[in-house]
Amino acid sequence: MTRSPFDDYVSRFRLARQLNRQHHFYVGPTNSGKTYQALETLRQAASGVYLAPLRLLAMEVRDRLMQAGVACNLVTGEERVMVLGAQHTASTIEMLRPDHAVEVAVIDEIQMLMDPDRGSAWTAALVGVPAKQVFICGANSVTSSCTRVLDALHEPYTLTHLQRMTPLMIEEQSICGARYHPTKLRQALQAGDALIAFSRKDVLTLAARIRQSGLSVATIYGALSPEVRRGESARFASGEAQVLVATDAIGMGLNLPIRRVIFANVHKFDGVAPRPLNATEMRQIAGRAGRHGLYDIGFVTVLEDDEQWHLRDMLNRDDSVAPFALPVAMADGDIERISQQIPTWRLAECIAYMKRADTAHCAGLLHRQVTNLQYQQALLIDEVAPQMAMRDKLRLLCAPLAIQVPITRDYFVQCVQAVYLQQPRALSALPAWVHGHQADYLEQAELLCQQLSVYSWLSYQYPAIFNAGEQLSHHRTQLNSFISRALKVQAGYGKTQREHELVSRYR
Repeated sequence: MTRSPFDDYVSRFRLARQLNRQHHFYVGPTNSGKTYQALETLRQAASGVYLAPLRLLAMEVRDRLMQAGVACNLVTGEERVMVLGAQHTASTIEMLRPDHAVEVAVIDEIQMLMDPDRGSAWTAALVGVPAKQVFICGANSVTSSCTRVLDALHEPYTLTHLQRMTPLMIEEQSICGARYHPTKLRQALQAGDALIAFSRKDVLTLAARIRQSGLSVATIYGALSPEVRRGESARFASGEAQVLVATDAIGMGLNLPIRRVIFANVHKFDGVAPRPLNATEMRQIAGRAGRHGLYDIGFVTVLEDDEQWHLRDMLNRDDSVAPFALPVAMADGDIERISQQIPTWRLAECIAYMKRADTAHCAGLLHRQVTNLQYQQALLIDEVAPQMAMRDKLRLLCAPLAIQVPITRDYFVQCVQAVYLQQPRALSALPAWVHGHQADYLEQAELLCQQLSVYSWLSYQYPAIFNAGEQLSHHRTQLNSFISRALKVQAGYGKTQREHELVSRYR
């Protein structure tokens, strides 16, 4: 009898199928204590794993467990910090070990199943984490999609819906009234505010203005390394920085003492065009206000009056989505089978074929997640290393990089060539400016950090080729120190995106 594609997928996780797993959903808004309760169970367990959406969160949970006297490893794509005798591990979710059984597992930010690039990692954790007790934490938006899969697996679960421990209030007045003005914004800012923008340029521009007006500022956005983001978070948490200016990166589990969240925009660019923030996004960000134990109430607001209706609508709307097929990643066997079937040794052709195939849908419960960026990365690998073994091509396809950034893409090409030719690749010397304070080099430093992340990831895949371990740590420390200094003196980029739009509107 032929097995279904669903059965083929779940059979990848043989150990999980043997454990009679029990699942516990802790779902609800931010500041509801859902992750805290799960982590308390993890702390008391004889063994366990925490699966994080970010390296930064894995680091934070590992520190929390260590401070509680629980030996804990840290495992991410870029680093391994192993503690002798540790039975607990905090890791990024892509580093799931389906072959290592534990007593308790915590899967955090389960709503990331909807992420178009990384959602398959949460499916793998849901289906395949080998733990007797599995705690699933996050927004309620994807609960029904998860329980459909667990029902098909015949695995039991409980649902616990939690409420915020501190109320969240929408302020009656917007910051600027009928029309945005930068002076009104600066005058309205107070200690404990978090101003949320949706581009690196806007974050840096707003941070520079606020600092120049006399308030101290911490800055967080996606291009910063986890170490720098952690340092900026600590500055805000300690009160050294009065105001936080950040992207929606803070919506992913960061515990910050925010009194009020201010949306600098209610729309964001999604890679194709600007779109309004949806209910899950606005709740995750707004919910960071009013941290339990520090504030009796959290506040949220926007810059202009006509944006308040969208804020109210999203925060009052049920953010659950209709059940959908959970994304699954390509497997080595899938690609190798297709390459023989077509036949071809070009990875991009196999991916294109897979996207077209009807078998991409597995009984309506799962679907294969193949992104356009993966296809572009596969084209690049095929061009640079046409005769490389398919398993190596697939491994390189998983490298963490922003291939749409030309400098990063060029660096990746050099790394692929090194693997293809089996030639050790050294790290280049750092530029002289890394020892100074010139903020003009901030973006270059961020790009160099991203290259180090790629190198670090590759060093675990091909240790004989990417073997500059001690130098890597030194480079990372130097660049992170430079970025931290540059953030405090950078001058921004003139006008924000909103201000450019206003100029066009009233021209």
